[in-house]
Amino acid sequence: MGEIELLGRFRQNANLLLNSAPTLPYDFGWMFLMQHYGVPTRLLDWTEAPLIALYFAVDDLTHHDKDGAIWILSPMDLNRHSTKDDVYIPSFEDEWLANYSVTEYARGRDNGILPIAAIATRNNPRIQAQLGVFTISHLKKIPIEEIEDRKHCLKMVIPAQAKKQIKDELKLLGLSRFQVFPELSSIGAGLKEILN
Repeated sequence: MGEIELLGRFRQNANLLLNSAPTLPYDFGWMFLMQHYGVPTRLLDWTEAPLIALYFAVDDLTHHDKDGAIWILSPMDLNRHSTKDDVYIPSFEDEWLANYSVTEYARGRDNGILPIAAIATRNNPRIQAQLGVFTISHLKKIPIEEIEDRKHCLKMVIPAQAKKQIKDELKLLGLSRFQVFPELSSIGAGLKEILN
């Protein structure tokens, strides 16, 4: 199933659950929602908040035996490779990003467009709570860390044995699932965790 079909199915079922439909051009608003609710997209979530990044690096204790990681991205350095302009971080409302739209992507033309960092309108409680920003890819499936000179990103490894302690320390700082995912299911998960 392609991106257009996924988008159509998501829209079909999500419309009733939304107070208002996304209004961003080129279906980017819908893609944000899809990404934040688990549908695979070309978007990659990033946060402008280091403690939120740390939360995601240590939260999933089902992988307690594996190291976590925080990736630090310089969006201007990444965009220099895509736009040849290292001072420009476009908004998903910018016409320039039409090249990354669902319809352009569906055309399947490999025009060498590299991933780009962009600013999203924070019109969703999750995006707002997580101080979310995104990168979006086109047809080339190039890992961001492998683009050009690689000076635009840095990986910090969180040792597996430190993850539980860091998660507990984040809780002491008031950073819980509810702060990251402000919804009723997070309140329930938090209370369930207290009982265990």
